[in-house]
Amino acid sequence: MRIGAGLVTLGIPRSLNDIMEVKLTETMTIPLPETESRTLGLDAFHEIVEVSQGMQALVIGPGISTVDETGQLIRKVVNTLCIPMVIDADAITAISVEPNILKDIEHPVILTPHPGEMARLTGLSSKAIQENRVETSRNFAVEYGVYLVLKGSRTIIAQPDGNIHINPSGNPGMASGGTGDILTGMIGGLVCQGFHPSSAAIAATYIHGLAGDLVANEKGEMALIATDILEKIPHVLKEITKGK
Repeated sequence: MRIGAGLVTLGIPRSLNDIMEVKLTETMTIPLPETESRTLGLDAFHEIVEVSQGMQALVIGPGISTVDETGQLIRKVVNTLCIPMVIDADAITAISVEPNILKDIEHPVILTPHPGEMARLTGLSSKAIQENRVETSRNFAVEYGVYLVLKGSRTIIAQPDGNIHINPSGNPGMASGGTGDILTGMIGGLVCQGFHPSSAAIAATYIHGLAGDLVANEKGEMALIATDILEKIPHVLKEITKGK
């Protein structure tokens, strides 16, 4: 919502809905069927499909868990919905079980892995990923027809046509928990506003890093946390729209 998405709906396991309704002010919530572990269950599939009919994009993965039934739900949703998707975190882990499903998806898909998640997707080691970030990203994006944002120092944005962009903003303090989830939401927010997936990934990554740099300048890298970045996004957007 800080990046400009006017309306956001959170699909949440039913037993957690009361908590999120209190915690979140602007975001709407939809309580969905859950597993015994209180994660989203397969029975949530039809309701997710129905709700998605009026949506511009789906962001899936952060905090969704690696419970087996939830992973089955993720793969079924990704393989069925006909809207752009931003796939991150636990949803990437679920997809890594059967990555070939990405080849059959006709709508835009943006994956936002960190090196460990990229290792699971490719079967390579994290070390191998880090030693060859550009080519690994490019090869995966081309083979599977997706947009890929490989997070880390100088985040890489790879496109299905083989083009590569390398992001200059950001700092080591942004390695703290939750900052990648914010980037995922920012990309989804721009997609919802009509940005091409490539432009959404490039712009969100740059704005995300620049917001983190502003926080680091004020508070230092050591103390930087994810919600600090949220508070700086409006400032960065304001400066960008001024041409600065």
